[in-house]
Amino acid sequence: MMPSIPQLLIVLVIVVLIFGAKRLRNLGGDLGSAVKGFKDAVKEPGETEEEQAGQIEGATKVESVAEETAETVEENKQA
Repeated sequence: MMPSIPQLLIVLVIVVLIFGAKRLRNLGGDLGSAVKGFKDAVKEPGETEEEQAGQIEGATKVESVAEETAETVEENKQA
């Protein structure tokens, strides 16, 4: 059962009262830094975002060629 919007707002107000806005802001910044650090660690050293995008596009092209080849093989078997 999903909590409704008023319930979520009440929980948010309680969290702000307990921790304070400044502490929550710092926590959000720390969380953002952690996510950025994780993304940087996942990338291979010296690899730029453009290179990663090129690899993804290349992998997509390879998959489409493989599918076309499989279709051609099936057509040749039926003939």
